[in-house]
Amino acid sequence: MKIMFWRSLVILFIILGFIGALLPGMPTTVFLILAAWAASKGWPEMDAWLMQHPKYGATLRAWRENGTVPRKAKWIASFMMLISGIIMLFTNAPLWVKIFTDVTMLSVAIWLWLRPEPQFMPTKDDFNI
Repeated sequence: MKIMFWRSLVILFIILGFIGALLPGMPTTVFLILAAWAASKGWPEMDAWLMQHPKYGATLRAWRENGTVPRKAKWIASFMMLISGIIMLFTNAPLWVKIFTDVTMLSVAIWLWLRPEPQFMPTKDDFNI
């Protein structure tokens, strides 16, 4: 039962990460980090696959080893959150929803920029985002 819980989380986070790769404003890497975390709890084969993934593996390994986020990922995430926040202001959502989502995205952006960056100089193939 416990393994099924962790594997369900892995699948959920991978699906959300896939959606994030297609939709602006929704993150990819964050959900893959969560998927790797859940996989490490109950799906070692999936954890290994994520860590060796040709596109996201280096970012996931850097996060797991040192909690680092590459500058390119910070810029992309911040820009997408800014665009999403601006779009949110023009929707018919209640004011409290607009404020909550924009404050949440701002908080995430601040937290993200406080994360350390990798010490090595990555090539463009290391962090294809």
